[in-house]
Amino acid sequence: MPAQVGASVPSTNRRLRWLTAGDINGFLGLVVDNLSIMAFIAMALVGLFGFPADLVYDKMFPGTALGVLIGNLAYTLMARRLARQTGRDDVTAMPLGLDAPSSIGLALLLLGPAFVHFKQMGMAPDAAALLTWHTGMAAMVLMGLMKFVLAFAGPWVQRKVPRAGLLGSIAGIALVLMGFLPLLEILKVPVVGFTGLGIVLYALVARGRLPFGLPGVLVAFIAGTALYYVLGPLGWLGTGYQPHADLQWRLALPLPGMGWWQGMAYVGPYLPLVLPFGLLVVVGGINVNESARASGDDYSTRDILLVEAAATLIAGICGGVAQTTPYIGQPSYKAMGARTSYTLITGLIIGLGGMLGYLSTIVELLPLSVLAPILVFVAIGITTQSFEATPSRYAGAVVFSFFPPIARMLTLKLSDPTYLSPERFAALFHTGAGGISELAVVTVLGNGFIITSMIWASFVVAMIDGRLGRAALILLLGALLTACGIIHSVLLSGGVYLPWSLPADMRSMVWQFTGAYVVLAVVLLLLSLRRGPRPDESLVDPV
Repeated sequence: MPAQVGASVPSTNRRLRWLTAGDINGFLGLVVDNLSIMAFIAMALVGLFGFPADLVYDKMFPGTALGVLIGNLAYTLMARRLARQTGRDDVTAMPLGLDAPSSIGLALLLLGPAFVHFKQMGMAPDAAALLTWHTGMAAMVLMGLMKFVLAFAGPWVQRKVPRAGLLGSIAGIALVLMGFLPLLEILKVPVVGFTGLGIVLYALVARGRLPFGLPGVLVAFIAGTALYYVLGPLGWLGTGYQPHADLQWRLALPLPGMGWWQGMAYVGPYLPLVLPFGLLVVVGGINVNESARASGDDYSTRDILLVEAAATLIAGICGGVAQTTPYIGQPSYKAMGARTSYTLITGLIIGLGGMLGYLSTIVELLPLSVLAPILVFVAIGITTQSFEATPSRYAGAVVFSFFPPIARMLTLKLSDPTYLSPERFAALFHTGAGGISELAVVTVLGNGFIITSMIWASFVVAMIDGRLGRAALILLLGALLTACGIIHSVLLSGGVYLPWSLPADMRSMVWQFTGAYVVLAVVLLLLSLRRGPRPDESLVDPV
C-alpha cells in the first residue's frame, strides 16, 4: 500500500548486517537444542525399541531436518523484512526448531509402540520399521494440515481452553516421560550422566556462568562425552560403556513420497496423541509471538503459525517424523545479541547435516547418558512454566492433570514383555474381582492421556471459578470421548471403536467410565441450581 502524504517512513539507509557476535551465541544455543532432540529420537527408537538404525538416519533424519531448514530460512527472511520496514538493525528472528514434548512423545508413544505392534502382528523387523516410518509421516501431515487451519482459529482456541488445561497436560508429559525416564538412563551410567546433569542445572537452572560464556548444554555434552570415552575403556563405567559401531557416511536427500498416504490407514489409534500435540504447538506459537512482540519485534502471528505449519507438512511428506515449532525465548536470544542470521546458520547446519549425514555421525558418537541431562532440564523447565504461567489458584487443576501421564508411563513399562508376558498382562487386565482390575484402570486412564489431562484440568478450573454449568458441559464432552475410546480406550493399543462392537467385559468398562463422567456432570448441574455466591473475584490472580 503506498505511503500516505506526510506519513513517517522508516529510514532504510542503515545497512543491515548479516552476522553479529550475538548470532554466533544464538546459533550455538539453537543448534544444540535441535541436535539433542534428534539424538533423543534416534536413542529412543534404536536404543530402546531396537529400530533399524539405517532407516532412522537415512529416512527419518533428512526429512525431519528439512523442516528445520525451511522454517528457519522463512523466519530469517521475515526478520530481515521487518528490519527493512522499521529501519532497525536490532530485529531478532524468531527461533524455530523441533518441538521437544511432541518429538519425544511421538518417539516413545507412537513410533516405538507402533514398531512393536507391527512385529507382534508377524511382520519382519524391516517391514515393521518401514510401516512405522510411514505412520509417523502420516502423523506429521495431519498435524501440518491441522496447524494450517488453526493458524486462523488459534486465538479462539486459546481463549476457550484454560491455560491450566493446556500447560498442565504438557507438563505431565514433561515430568513423567521427558524427565523421569531419561533420569533412569542418566543413573545407569551415573559418573557420566550425573556430571552432565549437574552442569546443565548449574548453567540453566542456577544461572551460573561457565568459562568464556559457553552454553551450558555444549559444555555438558563435551564433559560427558570426554568422561565416557576416557573412563569407559579403562573399565571404570562397568557395563555402561559400549564402544560405538563403525561409523558410516550417510548421504540421503529428503525427496517427497507417498509413504504418508499408506500410513494414514494405521495412524487412527494414535490420533488422541497426535492432534493435541498439534494444538499445543499452535497455542504455544501464539504465546511465543506475543513475547516477541513485547520485546519489540512485531511479527504477524498468522504468518508465524503458517510458516511452521508448512515446515511440518513438507517435512512429513519428505519423511520427517518430528514437528517444528517457534521456540520460546526469542527475547533471550535478543538479549544475547542475536539478530537475523543465527536462524539462517542453524537451518543450514541442521538441514544439510540431515542430508549429508554428519548429523547422524554426531548422534552416534553421543552416548545416551550424555544426551539425557538436557531432556531432564527441558522437563523441569516445562513443568515449572506450567505453574508460573498459570494463576496460583489453579495449581490444583494443574497437579490433577498429571495423573493420566503417570498412568501412561506405568502402562508402557508393564506392557513391556520384559516385565510381564502378554498372557500374564491379559490375565491381570481382565481380573474382575472387587471392581475393575488395577491394571485395567492404569491402562484405561493412560490411553488418550493428553486429552484426558486437558479435560480434567479444564473442569477443575471451571469449578474453581464457580462456573459449574461449564464444568458439567466439559464432563459431558469427556463422556462422549470416553464412549468411543478417544480417551480411556479399553484397548491396549488405545484405538477408537463403537462401544457395542466390543466384548461384554470391555463394553462394561466403557459404560462405567462413561457413566462416571455423566453422573458427575449431573451432580454439578444440580449444585449449580443453588444460588450461592460465586468465588470472590478479588482472589483471582492476574494471568
